[in-house]
Amino acid sequence: MYVAGRGDARLVALLLQYGAPWNAIDRKGRCAGEYALERKHQKVVDQLVDAGVTAEMILARLEDKKKEKGMSTRPPPNLDYLQRDVSYLQDGDTIVDENKDAVMMEWERPLMELHAEVLCASKGHVLNIGFGMGIVDGAIQRRSPASHTIIEAHPQIYAKMIKDGWDKKNNVNVVFGRWQDVIDKLGPFDAIFFDTYGEYMSDMRELHVRLPKLLNPGGVYSFFNGLCPHNVFFQGVMCQLVQLELDALGLSTRFVPVPVNTTPDKDKTWKGVKRKYFYDDRYYLPICHFVDSKKEDSS
Repeated sequence: MYVAGRGDARLVALLLQYGAPWNAIDRKGRCAGEYALERKHQKVVDQLVDAGVTAEMILARLEDKKKEKGMSTRPPPNLDYLQRDVSYLQDGDTIVDENKDAVMMEWERPLMELHAEVLCASKGHVLNIGFGMGIVDGAIQRRSPASHTIIEAHPQIYAKMIKDGWDKKNNVNVVFGRWQDVIDKLGPFDAIFFDTYGEYMSDMRELHVRLPKLLNPGGVYSFFNGLCPHNVFFQGVMCQLVQLELDALGLSTRFVPVPVNTTPDKDKTWKGVKRKYFYDDRYYLPICHFVDSKKEDSS
């Protein structure tokens, strides 16, 4: 952290070579990358990003190997969350689970409008994975897509969807279940949005490898970018990792920075919530296009 803050790229390289962890944090909760970023030592920032991406790719490959051999100790994704009760607070502006951890909140609305604008640009067939409060689905409906499929796995949220009549809308197909169990029977789509709760990066990666079959050529993919929200440098590393993985699958990816205000009234916004899930005043909106190989070949 000290040498990163000084911008000493040679010594940073040496420390990394000898096993200094790129993601260690100090008692203030800050990492070496943040010190380098704050003091504008771009070469060191790039070094640490590369080290982080490399480490995460190795760990991901090791986890894949464990799965292939049936040795993975990681529990099935989000089953614990799906068995917990959820509650709606502040007149429906917040969903929390029984541990009072926030699942979704009203402050996300402007971001969901931006996501919907990206997803519905072609007016095609749209899939949303994770209904939550239905903010993004409401925004998608207002843009009149050709069809609108929604996957929701939590029984209480699904029950509220049915109560609110989402299954009665003309162009909406509501699918109940874990996306891992139902998605292979759906599609293809022109746009896909991913916003689940209680899952890991490896679960997102599991969806990503399916995208070439789920997306039509030229289609668009996006997701709620809550990757490492507590640390801006760690989030940058994870965004870079996602970009590389999607590029290998034929999707071009960019992250558009947009301002966000999670605390217009801090006391009210996070009232009744045990743990926040977003901390920054900037959101990096992912826009991923599935390259149309036929068009590329003809050009």
